[in-house]
Amino acid sequence: MARLLDTEADAASSPIALPTDWVSPPAGFWTALPPRLRSRIDQLLRRSLPSPAYRFVRSSRCELRRVVGHGRLLPDYLIIGVVKGGTTTLSAWLNEHPLVAPAALKEVHFFDYQFRLGEDWYRAHFPKERERAVFATEHGRPFLTGEASPSYISHMWAPTRIAQALPDVKLIVALRNPVDRAYSHFQMSRREDDEPLDSFEQAIAVEDERLQPELARVAADPSLCSARLGAWSYLMRSRYAEQLDHWFELFPREQFYFVKTEDLASKPAEALAGVHRFLGLPHHERDEHSSFHVGHYAPMSADTRAKLVEYFRPHNEQLYELVGIDFGWDAQL
Repeated sequence: MARLLDTEADAASSPIALPTDWVSPPAGFWTALPPRLRSRIDQLLRRSLPSPAYRFVRSSRCELRRVVGHGRLLPDYLIIGVVKGGTTTLSAWLNEHPLVAPAALKEVHFFDYQFRLGEDWYRAHFPKERERAVFATEHGRPFLTGEASPSYISHMWAPTRIAQALPDVKLIVALRNPVDRAYSHFQMSRREDDEPLDSFEQAIAVEDERLQPELARVAADPSLCSARLGAWSYLMRSRYAEQLDHWFELFPREQFYFVKTEDLASKPAEALAGVHRFLGLPHHERDEHSSFHVGHYAPMSADTRAKLVEYFRPHNEQLYELVGIDFGWDAQL
């Protein structure tokens, strides 16, 4: 029986559906560094190396990115959200389809956190174009490739970046009961020591105050990665209509497919089959539907849940009207 994905702890690698020869980008040249540390390293190299040697190092890094990414695919689909919405489980199940060759990482995070590394860096995570051509010749159709970075949906700059780079990409969105998603997000932040406040009630009470300066910083600097914004956005990331409004300005409705996270637990075969149909994949039956990253923590207080039910009710109504789907959360909250 399937269990509902709940946490990101004890991550398990997604299965690889097809044999490919790509590997994760080499450490050092490709591993993303915090901006301040990257700047200090660059300054150190500039001061300690002769000008010709310094220029050679910089050009070599750029050339490596170009070589590693050359001839590789861009994704056919993206699972763009949501955080704590079951994307690890959904991605792992999808990766088991014989016509899917996933990215080297489940969460590449190129369009939000690693965008400064460039498209060649992103391509380096995907199979080669010639692999797809050979596969199509042998099997009568090409495989699909994609990745799942659940913070894309809520990132300020990711929708525009994706629209420019991948205008025809198919977008899969797993949406969870917003009350449960917010609480699960808080529990993850506590486990990872990203949340200094002891209680969920304290955190949501000060969320707007804490996020306002972070949102202003990200708006002023598209290259900025705000760990606080990612960790403390419990209510914000559960207001789905606000996020999807921007996406619908950039992509037609038919490029989206919405999965109700609760369906991954209650009717997994049907939920996965819907994703397969959206991607144009033939039916592929799984023997079981085990979930990944299931967490355990104390339940939310009844009073807090009741307050959040009312808080999210108008936001849910906006979502239902926007996407044309009634997720039925108000009857379950």
